[in-house]
Amino acid sequence: MNADCGHPAPAASLADAVFAELAEALARLAATGEETVVDLKSLPFSPTDLEALAERLGTGEVSCELDVAGQSEVRETAYSGVWWVRHIGGDGQAIVEEVVVARVPEILMSHPDDVAFAARRMRAAVDQPQTNEQTAADEEEISRG
Repeated sequence: MNADCGHPAPAASLADAVFAELAEALARLAATGEETVVDLKSLPFSPTDLEALAERLGTGEVSCELDVAGQSEVRETAYSGVWWVRHIGGDGQAIVEEVVVARVPEILMSHPDDVAFAARRMRAAVDQPQTNEQTAADEEEISRG
């Protein structure tokens, strides 16, 4: 039976509500450049809701895995400017899960200090060409801190 026969219409799922919120956020990004972050862990999502939202958002062309202060995954959804970002804890479970509406998620942007350091390293490489073995050793040393 339908709602016209005295039965209430089925309630929209939380995934549908968040999807609608993301559509509004994407329109704001397109119009004004305003970015939005929806913290999925702060919402009472059931596994079914989370799966439904992931299915509605689909998969885009870009994905990235990061290993900086832990494992992180960033993937574009089927909607340009809408990104699913997940930070994984040591137990393999998502400790942060969010949908970011932005041209590029902040986590993928190079920190200004890192860019300045890389510019100095690259200038030094131009001034003193090194072999590939030396460059690899230098990069490994830098990555250890």
